[in-house]
Amino acid sequence: MAINGFYNYPLSWKPDRAKLTRPVYLSLARQLKEDIASGCLAPGTRLPPQRELARFLGINFTTVTRAYKLCELKGLLQAVTGSGTFVASSAARSVTISTERPRSALIDLGFENPFQVFTDQIREITRDIAGRKQFPQLLDYASPTGMVHQKAAGVNWLKNIGVETDPDHLMLVSGTQNGLAMSLLALFDPGDRIGVDTYTYANFIELARLHHLQLVAIGSDEEGMRADLLERQHRLNALKGVFLMPSCCNPTTRMISERRKKALAQVIRREQLILLEDDIHAFFTAGTVADYAGPLARLVPEQSVYVSGTSKPLCAGLRVAYLVYPDRFREALLQALFNVNVKTSSLDGEIITELILTGTANAMVKKKQELAAERNRLFFRYFPELEGQGHPLSFYRWLPIPDTRGGAEVEQAFQQQGIRVYHSDRFLCGKREMQAYLRVALSTEQDIGRLEKGLSILRENVKKA
Repeated sequence: MAINGFYNYPLSWKPDRAKLTRPVYLSLARQLKEDIASGCLAPGTRLPPQRELARFLGINFTTVTRAYKLCELKGLLQAVTGSGTFVASSAARSVTISTERPRSALIDLGFENPFQVFTDQIREITRDIAGRKQFPQLLDYASPTGMVHQKAAGVNWLKNIGVETDPDHLMLVSGTQNGLAMSLLALFDPGDRIGVDTYTYANFIELARLHHLQLVAIGSDEEGMRADLLERQHRLNALKGVFLMPSCCNPTTRMISERRKKALAQVIRREQLILLEDDIHAFFTAGTVADYAGPLARLVPEQSVYVSGTSKPLCAGLRVAYLVYPDRFREALLQALFNVNVKTSSLDGEIITELILTGTANAMVKKKQELAAERNRLFFRYFPELEGQGHPLSFYRWLPIPDTRGGAEVEQAFQQQGIRVYHSDRFLCGKREMQAYLRVALSTEQDIGRLEKGLSILRENVKKA
């Protein structure tokens, strides 16, 4: 046998040539998916260059290209310009973060459940609304984008965080996640590329996978995503849009400075990108962060879809968010709204509106700011080396760890110690870095004693690693 015979070919992945059937690119993609699911190909594995794999299998180069592209669209692979194609960090399992699991004795530092406050006031407001003559109007399909007075209240509420809009350019949607899903469905086509932070919102990664969109990781520094790298990646990968959480990136807690917002806006405007801005933490940023002047969307309003949810500042269970959009996106967004959920609950919208109109919403934000400050002080008692990093009132912290094992293995190890945390692999786009992190939720455990116990366990285990 020749030195470079079939079995001696030096490749990181060797699909079974005997299992290839027509169409070959589909069967090759199927083998790739199966090997990822079985664990034979671990997240972060660099796949063979396409020409080398084609030579190894004795097939056309374009066949491998099609197979790789198909798997990339399904979220299994991540192409990194200049470095190669890698198995995506989230390919082997879903990274969706939810509470769809039984409650356990674990101390929950994983799922980020916002503080619940003023529940008695919400109950009273709900009772009052139920007794009104207009109550039946809240139970039908009318006003799919929100009732006029509900949208007017939303317009005034958003002024607190520097958003200037009007009822004709605002709609109520069923939470931030729903607003993002609608925006992707309305404005992007399968195969489109969206620039994101290297570590970004895990459920957005899943949304992109469901919509067959490609996420391209853009590097950042202490001021947020770098505008020069966004422009470079656009020229290399022809991005259609960019997704950002400028007030407090989930999971890193990083904020985008006003100077950086202006630089990013220049690139977005010049390259005609669509900005999707998730500003869920803005009500904890305005008046807290010195240079906060408003969202990034205010600098490129004609190219932006801006979503401000009420789950963090007000109530998580009332699935209401405000989506602000320009005229050019109106018809597409309305069509997506009608086809995805017909309308947001007018009853939920009415409760949120009453919270705003009665001043209860402002009191709720203030109380949550106090709770967030208390929880962050407790975290920094255990991890003083991180004090001053990221958003001062974040509901979670971004903790570097020396453990280099896979994310699932690390999470399981901490569960055996009695705590649930989420590993940085859940939030990673692109190539896995040597440095790993944990996102540590501070707002889920209502008993501060349990939170302190969890942080103590975390500190001890991080020291040992």
